[in-house]
Amino acid sequence: MSSSNDVTLYHWEPNANSGKPMLTLIEKGVAFNSHYLDLLSFDQHKPDYLAINPMGTIPAMTHSGRLLNESTAMMEYVEEAFPGPSMMPEDPVDRWRVRWWMKYLDQWLCPSFSMIGWSIFIGPQVRARDPEELKAAIDRIPLPERRTAWRKAIYGLFSEAELAESTRRVKLGITKLEEALGQRAYLGSDQYSLADINCFNSAYGLPSMQPDDVNDAKTPNIMRWLRAIARRPAVRETWAYSRVPRFAERIIPLIEEAA
Repeated sequence: MSSSNDVTLYHWEPNANSGKPMLTLIEKGVAFNSHYLDLLSFDQHKPDYLAINPMGTIPAMTHSGRLLNESTAMMEYVEEAFPGPSMMPEDPVDRWRVRWWMKYLDQWLCPSFSMIGWSIFIGPQVRARDPEELKAAIDRIPLPERRTAWRKAIYGLFSEAELAESTRRVKLGITKLEEALGQRAYLGSDQYSLADINCFNSAYGLPSMQPDDVNDAKTPNIMRWLRAIARRPAVRETWAYSRVPRFAERIIPLIEEAA
């Protein structure tokens, strides 16, 4: 791997937002210091981490004294700041397509993945804890919009309309992914790119979470794409950082099938 120049990545499980910069670093061959934060224990809102990232969000990265946050912007920083295999195509139209997909994922599709995941996994995981402990943990969250999101997740306050809209968006997103991957090997072009890293880190669980919608019969292009990415050595290295079996169990079948 190339010199890290003192890169430290603060992350939770190597999926979703945390997985995006981590997989980019590993694909580029950039050595980094891993600092695991247990999101379910609210490590990201404790004073020692807030001293590093006052927003209290994960992931975050430090490089040569600079703090970087926002996972997609971090991916682009890694691509531009370090040598190694290019994660962006050369053709301007393909580069536009990569950026189109990343914007679509960040603003439209991944928030819906997140809402569903929070409602069925994160909320129930922490809801049984001491009520006063939970209230204190929520009160420590610096960003008001994140406090609202955590309250909804912990106390099961997402409305039926909100969950229905997220479900609709995910189903539509699956259709768009299948169509796009029927036109080219990867999302932006026939080259693996940041758009694929972005999407894979949220979409890898679709075959296990929504088997009626994502399977070899209905979505052969998505399944081909998922397996092709799961086959990459950097993905296997990334998932070695997992500590939560429930997440790792969703990617193990893909990795085994891709072997």
